[in-house]
Amino acid sequence: MRPVLFLALLLLAAPVTARPFHDRQPGASEQTSLEEAVAQVRQQTGGRVLSAETRSVEGRRVHRIKVLLSDGRIRVLLIEAER
Repeated sequence: MRPVLFLALLLLAAPVTARPFHDRQPGASEQTSLEEAVAQVRQQTGGRVLSAETRSVEGRRVHRIKVLLSDGRIRVLLIEAER
């Protein structure tokens, strides 16, 4: 009973952000703008964004966002620019 309850809670807790398969175009990739990535980091961490830039890392475009957390720690997060 417990494993079933755990699995049900896990499935309900997972956010669904994917677009339906039929809405996707073959070969097309979704772009995440720097502004969208900054907003996502602000919402998820509740911190203050200190800097944000787009870089190329190992041939991929990533957004590098430095954020000051409420406990005083500084964190650097990398968000994929293309999904």
